[in-house]
Amino acid sequence: MKKHIPNTITCCNLISGCIATYWALCGVYDVALLFIIIGAVFDFFDGMTARLLHVSSPIGKELDSLADDITFGFAPSAIIFDFLKQNAAQLLWHYMAYLAFVMAAFSALRLAKFNLDERQSMGFIGLPTPANALFWGALIVGSEEWLASSPYYIYGVLALMFVSCWLLVAEIPMFALKFKSWAWKGNEIKYVFILSCIPLLLLLGVSGLAAIIAWYILLSILTRKTT
Repeated sequence: MKKHIPNTITCCNLISGCIATYWALCGVYDVALLFIIIGAVFDFFDGMTARLLHVSSPIGKELDSLADDITFGFAPSAIIFDFLKQNAAQLLWHYMAYLAFVMAAFSALRLAKFNLDERQSMGFIGLPTPANALFWGALIVGSEEWLASSPYYIYGVLALMFVSCWLLVAEIPMFALKFKSWAWKGNEIKYVFILSCIPLLLLLGVSGLAAIIAWYILLSILTRKTT
């Protein structure tokens, strides 16, 4: 019985991603972001549960990647797509909105690489898909009016999206919030990051979550020789 528990949690992640995609395509981006966050919680606990119960399996690994691509690849792509499509001022822009789904493909590639890369046990090579999804969900929820106020916003959003696609598969080491011990020594970067997240959330609200992901990327790049 216990061998099915992690896969059940993973399926809850996948279902959360499906629900997030539905609300994204309905234009209700805050609910879509909520279900992406719920999916991230399930994603955190499925691996932990598998390790605690000693029931890790190849099928669980494949199922986890599929669920992650739905929740952290397709769902945020749907948010970008609907946002661009709803605010398209020109017919060309309407069709350009479909480029948003390129990010779902890069997310799938990122997850496939992660499954085969043995270097990512205590850190990441490239931007993790949950972080990318949270960035886009929070950015559009928190800054929707500001983004749409520019007459050329679609070019800026798509350009930033392609940068995030590159970051997903880039050979850039990024730290993970995994602790071998709780001591300050050896965990300085992680503690600095965690402490700096608090004022960003307090000052910027939902947009602060996007700022946190941007800060995570910058901090990883600045300290990559020591992570």
